[in-house]
Amino acid sequence: MRNPRRRTGPLLAAVLLAAASACGLTSGSPMVDDVKPGSIGEGKPLEGAKLTVTSKEFTEQLILGAIMGIAFQAAGAEVIDRTGIQGSVGSREAVVNGDADAAYEYTGTAWITYQGNSKPIPDPREQWRAVRDADLRNGVTWLAPSALNNTYALAMNQANYEKYRTRTLSEVAALAKSDPGAVTLCVEGEFANRADGLPGMEKAYGMNIPAADVTQMDTGIIYTQTAKGACTYGEVFTTDGRIKSMNLVVMKDDKKFFPNYNAAPTVNTDTLKKWPAIAEVLDPVTAKLDNTVAQDLNAKVDVDGEDPHQVALDWMVDEGFVKKG
Repeated sequence: MRNPRRRTGPLLAAVLLAAASACGLTSGSPMVDDVKPGSIGEGKPLEGAKLTVTSKEFTEQLILGAIMGIAFQAAGAEVIDRTGIQGSVGSREAVVNGDADAAYEYTGTAWITYQGNSKPIPDPREQWRAVRDADLRNGVTWLAPSALNNTYALAMNQANYEKYRTRTLSEVAALAKSDPGAVTLCVEGEFANRADGLPGMEKAYGMNIPAADVTQMDTGIIYTQTAKGACTYGEVFTTDGRIKSMNLVVMKDDKKFFPNYNAAPTVNTDTLKKWPAIAEVLDPVTAKLDNTVAQDLNAKVDVDGEDPHQVALDWMVDEGFVKKG
């Protein structure tokens, strides 16, 4: 599923913001999972709270939104589900203005799209701190981040890996120089033209890939074409479940060019002041999230066709965070 979180340019952001402001968040329904405390929520510290959870509309966000809502329910809260908002700005503004109380957000999205910076911070923890500090003035508090980093990468199939044995982008750059015809790319149109996409990557790694060797296509097709070997390398997102299901090999960004997009809970600051236990409920859950977990959960939806909310519930129970009522 296409991930829209860093495809929001200034003009599109303004349009989405206007739409969100005009329409408001009026939809939503109660989450009614029959859960009770497991390793989180003991003593039901959120008893009496009525919390609205939101998310963007792509698979990973739907799962993360459900995970958050299930955690809140186990801790005693009534939860309104307003997950699945189209685009990044709508869910973000909901938390800022109090239409929603909390959402999982990505540090890179906040730093670049919401806070208007152009240069990412290479260290993921420092990136999170910078985002956290800047957002306090916006009435949004960032809780502890996860290791889940949904950023760009290049990947190849097993046959091409056996042939070329590249594991890093520096090695891809070296291959492009020693055997230019070997490096062909399948990428999205936006990635092909963005400064934090292909042009920037080529500059950072000293690559010069001829335009004839770069094929632009939709996200889903990239995965299938890369798996088939139609191109040597395909642009992927590092937490996509199709990486594992298609047995693709991801190249390490050894010069740390691509921004960090670590997922972390964002909470309306007024809500957090009223219900400070939100942090203790979410912190252990967030700490368990990494790219491997995300790939597995995303694959259950995108590859196996399971329901995102059920995938989230099963994971929360399997990890012992909550128990079925």
